[in-house]
Amino acid sequence: MREITLSNGKTVEVECLSCALTSGEIEPDGGVIVETEYFHAHQDVAYPIKGLVILASKRHIKCFDELNDLEKVDYINLLSKIRKAQREVLGIEHVYYFYNEDTTHHFHTWMVPRYEWMYDFGRSVESVRPVLLHARNKLNNDENVKSVIDGIKALKKELYT
Repeated sequence: MREITLSNGKTVEVECLSCALTSGEIEPDGGVIVETEYFHAHQDVAYPIKGLVILASKRHIKCFDELNDLEKVDYINLLSKIRKAQREVLGIEHVYYFYNEDTTHHFHTWMVPRYEWMYDFGRSVESVRPVLLHARNKLNNDENVKSVIDGIKALKKELYT
C-alpha cells in the first residue's frame, strides 16, 4: 500500500491510485470529467490547477504498447476531445502532455495547461515540477479550488453535450 496526499490535504492508502480512481473507490474532487469504456478522465488529485486533466486507462497496464487496437483509437479520440474542450471552454492555449512508463501506478497521461503565471517558473518542461509544487503549496485555497471545480463542471458540460 502507498500513502498518497491529495490536493485537498486528505491522505489515502491504495495499491494503485489510478485503479482506485477509475473504479470509483476514490472520488476525485469534482468527480469524473468524462469516461469511456476504456478510459477515465479526472482533475489531477494532487495539484489544484484548473484544467489539469489526467486521462487514465481503466485496465491496469503500464506501457503505451500494451493498449489494444480499440483502446488506442479511444485514447486518441478522447485525448483530442478533452484538448478541444480545454481550449474552447477554459481558454487554455497551450498544454504540456506527460506520460511515463516507470510510474508507480498505471498508464495515464497528464494534460498540464500552461497559464501566464506559470512562465515565472520558466518556459520548458523543467518548469513543470516547480509549477505543480507551487500549485499544491500556494493555490490550495477556497478561491482557487472553486475555480478548479468550476473548470471541471465546464469541461463535463462540454464533453457530455
